[in-house]
Amino acid sequence: MSGIVLSASVRQNLLSLQSTAELLSTTQNRLATGNKVNSALDNPTNFFTAQGLNNRAGDINNLLDSIGNGVQVLQAANTGITSLQKLVDTAKSIANQVLQAPAGYSVKASATTAAPAGATPALLAAGTTGDLTNAGTNGLNGLTYIFTPAAGSATTITVSSTVAAGNVNSIDAFNTALSSAGLGLTASLASNGSITFTSTNDNASQSLTLGTTPAANTVALSGTGTFALVTPTGGVAGKPLADAGSLTIRGSLVKQYNDIITQITTTSQDASFNGINLLNGDDLKLTFNETGKSTLNVKGVTFNAAGLGLASLTSGTDFLDNASANAALAKLGAASGTLRTQASSLGSNLSVVQIRQDFNKNLINVLQTGSSNLTLADTNEEAANSQALSTRQSIAVSALALANQSQQSVLQLLR
Repeated sequence: MSGIVLSASVRQNLLSLQSTAELLSTTQNRLATGNKVNSALDNPTNFFTAQGLNNRAGDINNLLDSIGNGVQVLQAANTGITSLQKLVDTAKSIANQVLQAPAGYSVKASATTAAPAGATPALLAAGTTGDLTNAGTNGLNGLTYIFTPAAGSATTITVSSTVAAGNVNSIDAFNTALSSAGLGLTASLASNGSITFTSTNDNASQSLTLGTTPAANTVALSGTGTFALVTPTGGVAGKPLADAGSLTIRGSLVKQYNDIITQITTTSQDASFNGINLLNGDDLKLTFNETGKSTLNVKGVTFNAAGLGLASLTSGTDFLDNASANAALAKLGAASGTLRTQASSLGSNLSVVQIRQDFNKNLINVLQTGSSNLTLADTNEEAANSQALSTRQSIAVSALALANQSQQSVLQLLR
């Protein structure tokens, strides 16, 4: 008020008291909030720097949820692959049981060639296992035998004493040529010099026929050499004679195998998390930083039975002999290799995601600590300041009272 006149000493003490009260208010505010910078007015540089650090920490923290979900997606896929591997191993054990089961046929298909023929005793003479043509003198010399499989090109083998590609002159050489061609036949020499061709144990279900026309699970026989199909007792010429009991066992194994194949498909379809299934063709994209420039793309695969190169078998057609079981084992082995490769890839991606997850958590802590260093108050220091200011305020009030005493003395004189 302009009408009130204060002495210099009173005014000085009043200003000191006001300054102390202002400082005390600031100190108490810092103690109450825990921050030395509460607004841009307190310290613009620290305030906006801390705000930027907190914003970035918040953005990265928001990404942690999606990264955590990504970890679970990868773990679900890895769990699925582990189960698929076990199912494939179970299917392998079933196929191996086929190899150990009794042969599905009591008599295998066979055919014989004509014995050496000719107008002279030398041409009629039977050869030996080591010299089929008797040094090129009997009727077998120069005869060709053509074997046409169900798939692939025909194989021509010539019985000749002349050493050349495609020529043989011993049973061992004949069997080597048959094995190399994958025909599933073995040759043996009869006492009259004729050669008998019989399906191997691995190809016990295959048939033999005369001619050059390819047929399923059949080898067609032709050439300048004469073939005759053997008719087993109670059977058909060129056909194997089935063992009903063994075929029943093998049919049961086919059903068990097909059940496993079905489970492979359903297991791959169930290996999902939050709607994403890396084993059923879905892809996963993860973002690791707030700018979206650091990402990881995980390409999904289709690991149902067909995707692994597997298929259900047909009872009465498959697992009839060892060749069918070995074919199934080859496909299962390839499927196992595919699963192991994908498991390795998933493991690598999972490791990357977990490392980035830990990195982001640590980075958030660094950002928040940096922000706190810029804005948080030292409560010990502020508490000491508050105590000191309270004392100063008390002194200032006492000083102000003393300054007023001179005026009170004048008042006493006027009375």
